[in-house]
Amino acid sequence: MFFGSKKFKFVLRLPVKCVTMTEKIIRFGVSIEPDLLKKYDKIIKKEGYNNRSEAIRDLIRKNLISEKSKDPNEIVIGTLTMIYNHHVATLTDRLLDLQHEHTKEILVTTHVHIDHRNCLEVLVLSGKIGKIQKLADKIKALKGIKHGELVITKICL
Repeated sequence: MFFGSKKFKFVLRLPVKCVTMTEKIIRFGVSIEPDLLKKYDKIIKKEGYNNRSEAIRDLIRKNLISEKSKDPNEIVIGTLTMIYNHHVATLTDRLLDLQHEHTKEILVTTHVHIDHRNCLEVLVLSGKIGKIQKLADKIKALKGIKHGELVITKICL
């Protein structure tokens, strides 16, 4: 990916260490109470799944990501989404300072002016989960941050 003007050019490179291969599908049975299955079917239909298999695969992937995220050295990607009041004294300066201190973890930022006081900002992050979590916690704790949420995922499971 290429960013910049004639004067400055930036190349964004995301390391991908996994190789995708065509995998064999394994069928297995699941025993479940009828009422629980009925509730689950209702949810997956509402979420747009075409079948139970894909919904169950997504649950398994989510669980694997959650488990891997417990290791502070695990390499992950993610986003930190936050809403804040930019009129709070020194908040924007503190946000910029933190972002400049973490250029290795922050790939891209997006800033949207919601109204006269409020901004939405999204940081796209990559690196060790421990460092990313600490950065997100520092940012979310700043006075003036109304809401912040870190979402972590993996390229490969």
